[in-house]
Amino acid sequence: MNRNKLYLILITACIGGYLWLVVANHFDTAAEGNLTGVCLIKDITHIPCPSCGTTRSILSLSKGDLSESLCWNPFGLIVALIMLIAPAWMLYDIVKQKDSLFLFYNQAEIFLRRTWIAIPAILLVLTNWIWNIYKGL
Repeated sequence: MNRNKLYLILITACIGGYLWLVVANHFDTAAEGNLTGVCLIKDITHIPCPSCGTTRSILSLSKGDLSESLCWNPFGLIVALIMLIAPAWMLYDIVKQKDSLFLFYNQAEIFLRRTWIAIPAILLVLTNWIWNIYKGL
């Protein structure tokens, strides 16, 4: 993947995420906290996926409730950090004509492919998935 493709994917994902949060926040407020998601996996299988609850997690985080955010889905914290940091980092790179985010991405990808990192990461995702099923998301 080249720098421009990565930045396009990231900015598209961030803009889509921000728009989804606005829509979800509107419907969450309108339904008094009964936000329903659009998870295709859950709609088809009736089993929540590992990322189910991430939107509600970010909405809770935006209201300052870290514990509720973590209860919905700990991945929400990671997604929120990416949505905050990535646009600023990309803007920095564009203004300064640097590739620091792209280089970080490449190094992170290499790091995450290591077996001693990949296996625990997969186990964490599976554990989160089991927790989502147990919670009945």
